[in-house]
Amino acid sequence: MRAAPSLAGRAPALGVAGAAAWPLALVAGLAQAASIAWPWNGQPLWWLQLLSLALLVRLALAAPSARRAAALGWVFSTAWLSGTFWWLFISMHTYGGLAAPLAVAAVLGLAAFLGSYYAVALGCFRALAPANRALAAIIFAGLWLLAELARGVWWTGFPWGAGGYAHVDGPLAVLARWVGVYGIGCVAAVLAATAAQWRASDLRRPRTGVAAALAVLAWTGLAADRHCAVELCHTPMARPAPLSLALLQGNIPQDEKFQPGSGVPVALQWYAEQLKAAGAALVVAPETAIPLMPEQLPPAYLQDIAARYAQNGQAALVGIPLGNRDLGYTNSVIGLAPGQPAAYRYDKHHLVPFGEFIPPFFRWFTEMMNIPLGDFNRGALGQPAFDWRGQRIAPNICYEDLFGEEIGAHFADAARAPTVLVNFSNIGWFGDSVAIDQHLAISRMRALEFERPMVRATNTGATAVIDHRGVVTHRLPSHTRAVLLAEVEGRGGDVTPFAWWVSRFALWPLWALGGAIAVLAVLLRRRR
Repeated sequence: MRAAPSLAGRAPALGVAGAAAWPLALVAGLAQAASIAWPWNGQPLWWLQLLSLALLVRLALAAPSARRAAALGWVFSTAWLSGTFWWLFISMHTYGGLAAPLAVAAVLGLAAFLGSYYAVALGCFRALAPANRALAAIIFAGLWLLAELARGVWWTGFPWGAGGYAHVDGPLAVLARWVGVYGIGCVAAVLAATAAQWRASDLRRPRTGVAAALAVLAWTGLAADRHCAVELCHTPMARPAPLSLALLQGNIPQDEKFQPGSGVPVALQWYAEQLKAAGAALVVAPETAIPLMPEQLPPAYLQDIAARYAQNGQAALVGIPLGNRDLGYTNSVIGLAPGQPAAYRYDKHHLVPFGEFIPPFFRWFTEMMNIPLGDFNRGALGQPAFDWRGQRIAPNICYEDLFGEEIGAHFADAARAPTVLVNFSNIGWFGDSVAIDQHLAISRMRALEFERPMVRATNTGATAVIDHRGVVTHRLPSHTRAVLLAEVEGRGGDVTPFAWWVSRFALWPLWALGGAIAVLAVLLRRRR
């Protein structure tokens, strides 16, 4: 039996070959970046993500060779990624003092390096895709999935702006509890590749039209009431009473935050006042809210705060650096509560390259910036939750909420799984940029994947409460000094299918899926 022919020779029918392909790839990449969080209101646009990815697929199919398709994929992905995390320029130039041309080169260099994964995927797709459009769509999705996983895992991983985050409000969000953000991105890739191959002649085929209409109606029915679907799929045990919260947002300017003559005394005074005055059951202060090591603090500073929470039926979680020169340092959260013989402690596990550890051979680069950098110790994976008032509260610091597979390590035992997730962040390094809204979408996706509320306490924003359906129920305006008073209802009982498999196998099932599709594509290619 002979396999279907390849896509070779179909370029003229697609109508996007030639010199116009290069600017189209650039525009499509920038549109992909904007889809994660629209720059003017911070909202994700799922339809724009599909549209921009479909244009990339169309360009790849029209490319005269696999090498040209790879180059177009590299242009697309470099534009997408640099347009997504361009705000790294602010941290390096504005706060780090790195010369503007070097900061621009660093952002573009990182985007180009990470974009090479997608370039390889597009080149392989152009070389391997069969003429059968359904198979071609599946093969593209499998290769795209492998590229997304590689970016999220290799070299400690930097999956910021993965395509699936654009769907936190879209019809594909209902899949989060099953396959997570990468699975959503894979399904989106199937849809985009299918749309890219659509022809006007398909409208004259009754079977195709009826099948498409039924598929759209079925999916619309499933996704339209995804909040209700969460309740039907999730059968929690008896839940404790809602927990009252006071989330502290100090809004300490980043260029002053670690300065002993300005930001440090302001932070010490304001956070101490709020920690002592708050009347909520749980008070949360963000990452490095207290910007000094315990031994550097004024006498009895921490002891006075701890005494406040020793007897009054309240608890606090506070971001603070810990350690010393001999034992090393950690980016940590401490928990204070009555009746506990020792303070709770969580140490950040997934450290930020160049911020919390310096990769080999790159010390020369960090020495060019005026940023308090160092090599921090790494905390263990799956550290115990903070138990308080019947809730199991699992902290994560900074961009740790990017790594759902690591948060998933808490869910191996459903009886001890977290009921509430809490993110402690300081996005002040990136100014008043879209990074704040992008990070909020990331936290919302984690809430959808695990069907647990996510509480966020940050220095400059977005300080917010996200319920187990991924809905933002309370939020402070960014770049204001204020306290957010709210309630959170923890969720226990069943864990989602995603939480079940990711806690046992990490991301290996998705690697296996992408690998199997790639092997299938090679086998089909050899039969042609």
